[in-house]
Amino acid sequence: MLKRIAIGIVAVVVIILGLALAQPSSFAVSRSIVIKAPAEKIYPLISDFHRWGAWSPWEALDPDMKRTFTGAASGAGAVYSWEGNDAVGAGRMEITGAQSPAQIEIKLDFLKPIASQNSTVFALQPQGDGTRVVWTMSGPSTFMTKLMGVFVSMDKMIGPDFEKGLASMKTAAEK
Repeated sequence: MLKRIAIGIVAVVVIILGLALAQPSSFAVSRSIVIKAPAEKIYPLISDFHRWGAWSPWEALDPDMKRTFTGAASGAGAVYSWEGNDAVGAGRMEITGAQSPAQIEIKLDFLKPIASQNSTVFALQPQGDGTRVVWTMSGPSTFMTKLMGVFVSMDKMIGPDFEKGLASMKTAAEK
C-alpha cells in the first residue's frame, strides 16, 4: 500500500514538473483603459515615480515601505527602489525610455520574494476625447515562473493589479 502511494506521489510530481517545462519561455501581461484626459496630463503620473503613490496598486500595501528615488527627477534615468513587507517585496525600477507624451519604458527588477528581471511599457494613444493607456509587463519565464504557471497564470496573478492601478490612474487624471 505505501509503495503505491509513493509511486502515485512520484507520478504527480513528474507530471507537474513536465507541465512546468512545457510552459512558454516568456510571458506578457497587458491591460488597458480609456481615460478622459489628454496624454499630456496622464504622462507625468507615469514618468515621475514620485507620483506613483496616487495610482499604483502596490503603494498602499505597505505604509512603512522604504522608498528611494535616484537619478533623474522624471523620465529617462529616473530610478525608484523599494523595500517592504511580503506583499510588496523589494525591487528597483528604472525608466529606460521616455517619449513624451506617448510611451514610457521601464526596466523592472524584483529582488524579493522572487528575483526576476522584466520590462514594463506604458503606451498612451489618443482615443476619441480621451487617451487609451496600455500597461504591459513582459519577461522571461524562469523555472519558478513556469512552475507557478501550472497552477495560476501570470495574467491572473498580475492582471487584476494592473486593472486596479489603471482605475486609480483614471481617477487621478480625470480630477
